Amino acid sequence: MVYDIYSWDKRVTAERINLAMDRISQIREEDDAVCADVKFKDFFVELASFLEKVNDIRKKKETGEFEALSFEELTDIQNELFYDLREDIYAGSVYNPDVLEKIFDKDFVSPFLSLGFEVRAALITVFEGDFEGFVNILELFLQVYGTAVEGASAKEITDVIYWYASDYLDITARKRIIENFTASNRFFYNIIMNDDLSDLRYLFKFGEYIGSNEINTAKYLNSLDSETVRLCAKTFVDGYRDGFFAMQKDITKRSVVSLVYNIGFERIVKEAVIFFEDMGFEVVLQRKPYRLADMSPVKNRGICSGGVNRQFEYDHKFDMNIFTKKAYLDRKLEVCKRTFEEIKEDMSKYGGPALMESFGEREFLPVKKKSANAFSEKQNNLMTGYRNELMLLQDEYIDTSGTAFCIIAWPLPSIAKDEKIYSNIFDDIIRINTLDVTKYKDAQQKIIDALDKADTVSIVGGVGNKTSLTIKLHELKDATKETNFENCGADVNIPVGEVFTSPVLKGTEGTLFVKDVFLSGYHLKNLCIKVKDGMIEDYTCENFEREEDNKRIIDDAVLKGHKSLPMGEFAIGTNVIAYNVAKKYDIFEKMPILIAEKMGPHFAFGDTCYSHEEDNITYNPDGKAIIARDNECSIRRKTDIKKAYFNCHTDITIPLAELGDIYTNEPDGIHTYIIKDGKFVLKGSEILNE
Repeated sequence: MVYDIYSWDKRVTAERINLAMDRISQIREEDDAVCADVKFKDFFVELASFLEKVNDIRKKKETGEFEALSFEELTDIQNELFYDLREDIYAGSVYNPDVLEKIFDKDFVSPFLSLGFEVRAALITVFEGDFEGFVNILELFLQVYGTAVEGASAKEITDVIYWYASDYLDITARKRIIENFTASNRFFYNIIMNDDLSDLRYLFKFGEYIGSNEINTAKYLNSLDSETVRLCAKTFVDGYRDGFFAMQKDITKRSVVSLVYNIGFERIVKEAVIFFEDMGFEVVLQRKPYRLADMSPVKNRGICSGGVNRQFEYDHKFDMNIFTKKAYLDRKLEVCKRTFEEIKEDMSKYGGPALMESFGEREFLPVKKKSANAFSEKQNNLMTGYRNELMLLQDEYIDTSGTAFCIIAWPLPSIAKDEKIYSNIFDDIIRINTLDVTKYKDAQQKIIDALDKADTVSIVGGVGNKTSLTIKLHELKDATKETNFENCGADVNIPVGEVFTSPVLKGTEGTLFVKDVFLSGYHLKNLCIKVKDGMIEDYTCENFEREEDNKRIIDDAVLKGHKSLPMGEFAIGTNVIAYNVAKKYDIFEKMPILIAEKMGPHFAFGDTCYSHEEDNITYNPDGKAIIARDNECSIRRKTDIKKAYFNCHTDITIPLAELGDIYTNEPDGIHTYIIKDGKFVLKGSEILNE
C-alpha cells in the first residue's frame, strides 16, 4: 500500500516559500544596526546564501531547466552548494564548531551548530519534492534569526529549535517510518529504474554530494557487460532468498524488502530490483537520515554518497542533543506507535533488509572537538533507552522469527591507484562473492564436529600479535542432536566462509589484539581489548598520542555509547581465497568486516547473532539443532527485556597472517588443533588452505 507522506496544500506552501525567501533575501542587505550583536549577521548571511542557492535549484527543477544542464554545469552548481564544507575550506566555515566558538559566546555555539546542520537538509527536501519540509526549515531559520537579532539568550534560541523539532514530530517521525517499511517514497526508484544510467548526469538528481568515487563507480559499472552486472545482482538477491531457506523461514509470507546501497552502484541495484520484483517483493529504497529529528548518534542506515567531508558529519553527530530530552523522546515513541499501527499490515509483510555495502574509502581519523555538541551521560542513557524501547515496539509489528537479511560488499575506486588495478580488484571480489558453497560447508562441518567436543577454545596470536583468549562454550546435552556452531554458507552474509557461536560469558576471557582493523568507517591501529567473564574490561589503540582520544575512537567504532559490551559471537573464518586477495593487493586494512570476518577468527561485541530470535531454533545441514543462541545478557529478556539487548554488533577479525593457533580444550584434557601457525591443520579442513 502507498501512504501519503506529503499532506500539504501546494498553493499555501508555495506562498509560504515565496514569503520566506523574500525575507531571507533581505538579510544580506540589512544594516548592521538591525542586529543586537553584529557578529550574528555574518553567520546568518552565510546560511541565507545557502538557502538562496537551494531555492534557485527549486526554481530550475520547476521549469525543467535543471534537466537540461550539462555534466559540467551540474558539477559547478554542486561545487557552489558544498563549497563551505570542502576539506580545504572547512577550517574557516561557519559550519565548523571551532569557528563558531571563536565568534560567539560558548552557549550560542550549540544551537547555531544544530541550526546550520538542519539548514543543510533543505537541499534534499527540494530534490525530493518535500516542500513542506523545505518551508519548515526556512521558517525555522527566520524564527531563529529574528530571535537572535533582537538580543535573545542562547536558551531562548535553543527553545525555538527544540519546539520546532517537537512540533513537527507528527510529520517527520511518521514520514521516516513509512519510508522505512513501505515503498511510498519512489524518489530513488524512479531515477534508478527510469533514467538512462549511461548518462552520468543522473547522479546529480539525488541531492547528495557526488564525488570521484560515485562518478568513477558508475563509469566503471557502465563498462561491464550485462551478464556480469546481472551476476552481481543475482548473487545478492539469491543470498537474500537463500537466507530464508537456511533459517527455515517461509519466504512466501513476506513481500517487502528494504535495499540500501552507496550512490554510484545504480546499475547493479537496478538489476537487483528487477530480480526482487520477479520474486514478488516490493523494494523500499530509502535515503540515509538527513534531518536532525530522524538521526541517531549511533547508526543512520540508508542510501547515501560518501559525502563531501566526513569531519563535518563527525562534528555534527550529536546536534540532536538540543531535543534529546525525556518528554521529546516519549512523544516520539507515541508517534512511532501510532504510525506502526497505521501501517501494521505492511509491516507484517516486511522481510528484512538487503544491504549492499562498499569499501575502500580514504582513511579517516576524526578530530574530537570540545566545541562540538555532545551528549551528557544522562542524554546518552536516554537515547539508549529510547532505541531499546523503539526496537521492542517495532517487534510488536514485525515478527522477526519470519524475517531474513543479506549483506554483500563491493569495492570503491579509491581502493586502487588506477583503473586497471580497480578493475582487477572488482573481478576478484566478484569471484570471492560467488564461490562454491559446497566445498566450504563440508570442510566447515569437520571443524564444527571437533569444536563440539570442547569445553573451551583457545586462540593465540602469532608473532607480534598479543592475542590470548579463552572462549567458553555451551554444554551440549545430546551431541548427536545438538551443536554449538552454525555452518554458514553464502546466504545472509556474503561471501561464504565461517562457523560461529554465541559464547558463554563466564569463563570467556583474555586479550584480543589486532594490528590493523577497519570498523564503522574507522581504521584502528594496534587495537587491544581486555575481556573478563565475556565483557569488555578495558581497551586502547594507537591512533592518537592522547589515550583519551584512542578510547574515544573505540567508543565510536565498537562500544556505541555503552560502557561495556559482551562478546556476542566467536567465529572462525575459513575463506583463505579472500585472505589471499587482500594480500595480493595489500588491502587488508581496507577490507570490510563482512569479508574480513571470513579471513580468520573473529569476535563480535554486542548482541548475539540470534538477537530477538533466540527461541526460533534453526538447524545445520547435518540436521543438528544450533543451541548456542543465548548468553547471560540476552537471557534477561525473560525477566527484564530492557536489559537484554544492546542494539549493536561489531565484528573484529584477526587476519591469518597475525594468527598463531586455534585449538580445543576438551573436558578429558585432549587438545585438538583447528589452526596451527596460521594454517588449517584439522583433518578434512586442509582444502581451505588452497
